[in-house]
Amino acid sequence: MPFQYRLEKVLKYRIQRRDEQINVVREAQNEVLRIQAEIDKNVNTITLLRKTMRTAEHTMMETYDTYIKHIDEVIKKLEEEKQEAIRRLEEEKEKLKEMEKEVNVLEKHKEKAHELYKEEEKKAEMKRLDEVAGQKYFAKMQQKITEELSEEERQLLNDN
Repeated sequence: MPFQYRLEKVLKYRIQRRDEQINVVREAQNEVLRIQAEIDKNVNTITLLRKTMRTAEHTMMETYDTYIKHIDEVIKKLEEEKQEAIRRLEEEKEKLKEMEKEVNVLEKHKEKAHELYKEEEKKAEMKRLDEVAGQKYFAKMQQKITEELSEEERQLLNDN
């Protein structure tokens, strides 16, 4: 009978949950990267505005300042969002670590159960081999006794 792990369904379920959690972690990482890209884009916009501000007319300076302040506020909000996204990412990574531990525990248990199964199979095979050897020995002894009896019977017949 082939090896069947009795907790195979539990192991598969935990592996499935771990794989789903990996996807959640990826999404969280992508969110952090998306926010960072938006921050970088706004920083580049401010840098470009400051360069063009130098060559702009003096009547536009106030408009430039207002727009730069607005973008600075947007960047601050994005930085807060980024910190929240990083915190969420860390939480999801912790959940993933726990799920990895759960899977590893069951995988090790499965390996130990398989080793135990192999040992039991070896013992059963040895028992069968011992039984066969015992039967062969018994058959040889029976044959030898029969041959000896036959010899005695021949001698008795010859004596008569």
